[in-house]
Amino acid sequence: MVGVIRQELLSGIREAERFAKLRDYLRAFEEPNMGVTDYELAAEMHNHCKSHGIAGSAVDFLICAVARQREWQIFSTDRDFEEYAKVLRINLYRAT
Repeated sequence: MVGVIRQELLSGIREAERFAKLRDYLRAFEEPNMGVTDYELAAEMHNHCKSHGIAGSAVDFLICAVARQREWQIFSTDRDFEEYAKVLRINLYRAT
């Protein structure tokens, strides 16, 4: 699990006990080592989407880059990823 996803899931949990429980649960998911090529690809993806009129955040494109380089599927209910998938080679997990 990319660290920014872990941060987003934990952000906003006010009750310390709930925070600790989710934090401990999420620790079961390893965090990939990210390198220069991940950030470069994220910037390239941002530029490519922007040239097609699709806006997105740096964090979203970092998630896309990490997933693509590792051949992972992206699981998200955020519809922005469906827009990115129209012009980027990313795989989205389709829940049934």
